[in-house]
Amino acid sequence: MAKRPAPKNAFYAQSGGVTAVINASACGLIQTARKHKSRIGKVLAGRNGIIGALTEDLIDTSKESASAISALRHTPSGAFGSCRFKLKSLEQNRAEYERLIEVFEAHNIGYFFYNGGGDSADTCLKVSQLSEKMGYPIQAIHVPKTVDNDLPITDNCPGFGSVAKYIAVSTREASFDVASMAKTSTKVFIVEVMGRHAGWIAAAGGLAASEDTPIPIVILFPEVQFDERKFLAKVETMVKKHGYCSVVVSEGVHWPDGRFLAETGLTDAFGHAQLGGAASVIAGMVQRELGLKNHWAVADYLQRAARHIASKTDVNMAYAMGKAAVQFALQGHNSVMPTVDRISDAPFKWKVGMAPLSKVANVEKMMPKNFITKDGFGITQKCRNYMEPLIKGEDYPPYKNGLPRYVRLKNVAVAKKLAKFELK
Repeated sequence: MAKRPAPKNAFYAQSGGVTAVINASACGLIQTARKHKSRIGKVLAGRNGIIGALTEDLIDTSKESASAISALRHTPSGAFGSCRFKLKSLEQNRAEYERLIEVFEAHNIGYFFYNGGGDSADTCLKVSQLSEKMGYPIQAIHVPKTVDNDLPITDNCPGFGSVAKYIAVSTREASFDVASMAKTSTKVFIVEVMGRHAGWIAAAGGLAASEDTPIPIVILFPEVQFDERKFLAKVETMVKKHGYCSVVVSEGVHWPDGRFLAETGLTDAFGHAQLGGAASVIAGMVQRELGLKNHWAVADYLQRAARHIASKTDVNMAYAMGKAAVQFALQGHNSVMPTVDRISDAPFKWKVGMAPLSKVANVEKMMPKNFITKDGFGITQKCRNYMEPLIKGEDYPPYKNGLPRYVRLKNVAVAKKLAKFELK
């Protein structure tokens, strides 16, 4: 009987902006891999994403206890560090790919799991092509994650449900506050949320209002060109009718000529315009043109780090994506991504599906037109039906002395075997 080859190690890394539940995916992946030690040796995590692979800065997750790995499920942000770094094409920078193979070979890595959004899917697709283009056997599986909810094919992206819950709750609570002060003080509250091109997070603000809790809310989507006159008229009408209103503005809201309201003139590592300040721009308009006292806030990191109020549905999905990634790899799949496939809205049912990375990488999923009201300032019932199941359920972390207890891993480094590599 032929002897089974020694198990290959796996490389896992987190990429892009982190979320409240990305560590739940890491938990699902590592726990599942540990159950298949005859097929997968160690899970080596890249410190700070793909940079960890290029610089041979690898973390030995086998040094972590079962309880520490289990605690990742309720710990926010990236336990191994993340990065914004996009691999160039093989033709543009062959040295990077040769370095990856060098590191993979040195550490017996045969599985590549990359946990991130659209740009990470592109990186994972490029790594998956190593087998064909450079003769190195590697199975690359993308683990979906993004608060922006803009990956195609999958019903939703792990990370989105929790940020949506945070924004919906925060908008409702802040609206109660401004309503109580509106007679003699603040009449408009403005909150800026993430979302460069897709308005999924902004739409979540619309969930704050319901039949039993009516709240006047104006939403500004990236998908709708900003019209200052129409916006101010909407706010003025709502304040006259209700005495106050709340405004949820996406950071990616733009003028008809394409300029962002919040453009800083800077770009990030992926070449995306760096945004920030849409809320203050809107606040200035409301004060200057309508003379209405207002307050504004930027949710920023708070919205994506808020594990204390994470959606249980989202946590379960994130864990399932990590688990499925390992299962797909063991089944021999390459260049794929596990997906959330919705079966029904009510009752909400879903299952794990699979999508080829060639149809995921560099494709951005926007809000459908029928999710936005005709006036461009609100969400439709169809949008509500889609989003409400994603924010349902509470999955509180353990608390000590009034604060959530989150795990800090030891993150023991693997001994380096290769010469130093300079990133370009």
